[in-house]
Amino acid sequence: MKTRIFMLLLVCTAGARGDDTSRLKELDAYWVEVSRSVKKGDFEGYQAACHSLGVLVNGISKKSYPLAQALEKWRQGFDDTKSGNMKASVQFRFSQRVGDATTAHETGMFLYRSEVDGKKSADYIHFEALLQKTETGWKILMEYQKSKGTKAEWDALDQTE
Repeated sequence: MKTRIFMLLLVCTAGARGDDTSRLKELDAYWVEVSRSVKKGDFEGYQAACHSLGVLVNGISKKSYPLAQALEKWRQGFDDTKSGNMKASVQFRFSQRVGDATTAHETGMFLYRSEVDGKKSADYIHFEALLQKTETGWKILMEYQKSKGTKAEWDALDQTE
């Protein structure tokens, strides 16, 4: 009896790991696309990664608002990047990735770099993201920019490109 239970658990966990691998590959591709859209100034590409009912929670300013509203605030930065008036990039690293085939909760940091008129800046931000897989791919439902981070904290996380 114990052998049967062990074998059943082994089969179930092996299947779950396979599902995790597939989901994580898809999510890695999602974050690569988000990074690409920021670097190229592709506002529409970035917007397509967001759920229409998405919410941005800003732990730094202690505010939350619709992600669509945040996108409008960020639009000029995308336009400036696209036109070459600014350089921008974002990278992501994760400390925890939880989910199933259609939902994901990602915890980690992002590093946003920008350069305008020769002035460079780098912002390390602790964040959480809640995503849902739709017919058109993964969409972010909630982005929680928790707090500012440090380079040391960033360096301690696994790299995801």
